[in-house]
Amino acid sequence: MTIDDDPAQAASDNTSAPPLTSAQRRAFWGSFGGWAMDGFNWTVFGLVLAPTMTELLPRAGIAANSANIGWYGQISAALFLLGWGCSAIWGPLADRFGRMPAMTASIAMYGVFTALAGLATNLWEWNAFRFLAAIGVGGEWAMAGTLLAEVLPERVRARFGGLMHSAAYVGVLIVSALYLAAGPQLGWRGMFLIGGIPALAVFIIRRTTPEPERWRRVAGRLADETQGAANRRSGAEAKDVDSAEHDRKSFWQPVIEVLTPPYRARTLGNLALLVVCVIGLWAGSTYVPTAITELAHHAGYGSAATVRLAGISSMTVAAFTILGCVLIPRVADRFGRRVALAGLFVLMAIGAVGVYGIAYPAHSIVLTFVFLPILGLGGANFAIFTIWLPEQYPTRMRATAFAFTTTLSRWFAAAGTFLIGYGIHASGSLAIPLSATAVVFLIGIAMVGLAPETRGQALPD
Repeated sequence: MTIDDDPAQAASDNTSAPPLTSAQRRAFWGSFGGWAMDGFNWTVFGLVLAPTMTELLPRAGIAANSANIGWYGQISAALFLLGWGCSAIWGPLADRFGRMPAMTASIAMYGVFTALAGLATNLWEWNAFRFLAAIGVGGEWAMAGTLLAEVLPERVRARFGGLMHSAAYVGVLIVSALYLAAGPQLGWRGMFLIGGIPALAVFIIRRTTPEPERWRRVAGRLADETQGAANRRSGAEAKDVDSAEHDRKSFWQPVIEVLTPPYRARTLGNLALLVVCVIGLWAGSTYVPTAITELAHHAGYGSAATVRLAGISSMTVAAFTILGCVLIPRVADRFGRRVALAGLFVLMAIGAVGVYGIAYPAHSIVLTFVFLPILGLGGANFAIFTIWLPEQYPTRMRATAFAFTTTLSRWFAAAGTFLIGYGIHASGSLAIPLSATAVVFLIGIAMVGLAPETRGQALPD
């Protein structure tokens, strides 16, 4: 099956069970499209980091050398992660008002502010727009993952969860191909302006993607319980008080529940594991184009050839991550979520050491491309959580738990990426700080037991 095939039709071809409904197919493609544009959005940062910093750093009186590009680029990455952490608010909004309103609002937000980043006149404006765009980017994964898990039948939920997560790397391929074909002509500003396209598509997605029946059923039951409580009290004023009190409690109740027993331990465990994933993403694969750019300059490549190599490197990582996302649901269903995640962490450790600890110091572009597929396959670690997180929480708090763990992990990871940025600045090289992220993945392997094994369990109501 290729990404161009209709996965709903593929599912019906491989099983005697009824095919997916049109509403389920629309839910998949709506989630797929939104997450693909997210991949476009975060990848454009790594692709155009060097030219963006080269133009904006001198305007702030800072020399645009390799060490400063690495240092201020890492600061920008940390600020983006801080903004992503703020997007935890989308979870309670989705649990209170519905998955679709939250998802479409997040898409509109990241689309608008990504486009504005292309109009920035200085480094501080650019960072501010990227921070605000990140608040929208962070909401999309949690909203799309929750929506899809609740809409799809159990027989294909894990498989389609992996396929949906591959959409982010389809977005990576799209932006990489665009940069390869027209990067020099568009420039970094043009690339960010194109990233604003999701804001135009949000209305189509909103009209064609249904609200999950699971959420409607739970929301209706909670509303009935509130009305019953109000009816048991006398007087219209008492009913108004009950309604206001319910609104406050229903909005924040999921947050309270995910942080209290029996869910607190698994929430903190998931948060810790996602910190490992995010440090690996931003310290590892995101800096692949920057590393290739420096290696190409060292080898004497011209500007156009350097841009092409940077685009090809990003596309290579993305292609193998897509392959990993397609394969990992089968691995997770056969061996369990924990084993699958630990295996992906091993691949990430090998890839990070290979790319930054071996190939980069050797100034070898060929050797770098030998290790990039390993780094790409390991990058499917996020797809595990698209499958795993919805299985650990009931519907009334599912979006909040998904958003809390996948977004607040960015705050903790921001501190890690800041330290890595300092290491790049102090050493004047990407090699030691980025290859050292392998240690983080080894710690992650030791922590996989912090989250419960849910293989073979149905999505809880």
